[in-house]
Amino acid sequence: MKYVLFVCTQNAGRSQMAQALFDRHAPDDVRAESAGAEPADRVHPVVVEAMREIGMDLSGQRPKKLTLEMQLHADRAITLACGARCPYVPSVVEDWDVSDPADRPIEEVRLIRDEIELRVKDLLDNRLDQIRRDRRQHMMRISRLVPGLVDEFGGELTDDEIRAIADEILATYEDVPVRSFVMTLANRKAREIVRERAGARAGA
Repeated sequence: MKYVLFVCTQNAGRSQMAQALFDRHAPDDVRAESAGAEPADRVHPVVVEAMREIGMDLSGQRPKKLTLEMQLHADRAITLACGARCPYVPSVVEDWDVSDPADRPIEEVRLIRDEIELRVKDLLDNRLDQIRRDRRQHMMRISRLVPGLVDEFGGELTDDEIRAIADEILATYEDVPVRSFVMTLANRKAREIVRERAGARAGA
């Protein structure tokens, strides 16, 4: 499972539309999330209206705060014209220069919606294979997980053994539907396995 993260400042318009349209068109092995640095209280009503016109109901969606976990778990990030207000995401990042639909008339929001849909289709048609092959985020997650394990257990297992355990554990989370707490869970599980193997070696 690969994840594309759509980021705009409030997560109340462009990124919500992009996530919904991506999930409509994407194959089953790729999913989207969206979030914002300064999430609003709700999705803009005019966005809800424009999306309802094409059979997509965003009325129950709530803007989300962009977290470090989301950034670490994104295999591709798309920022939507939020410039320096969008946090750095440690993966391949594209910026889509799309107008903010907030407080615009429905006629303009329809155009913004349709532009985002075209960009989503272009992403899927032309860069999906790159996203599927890209291992950089997996390696980034390993690089954040391994040092703490080595500090704690380096005298009991080799660095390569610890890295192999971290790699194995992270791989088990590749297909989970929500990655929000994967690093926390992976760290806990990896520590358990490393401790067990170190204990078994000591007792042998």
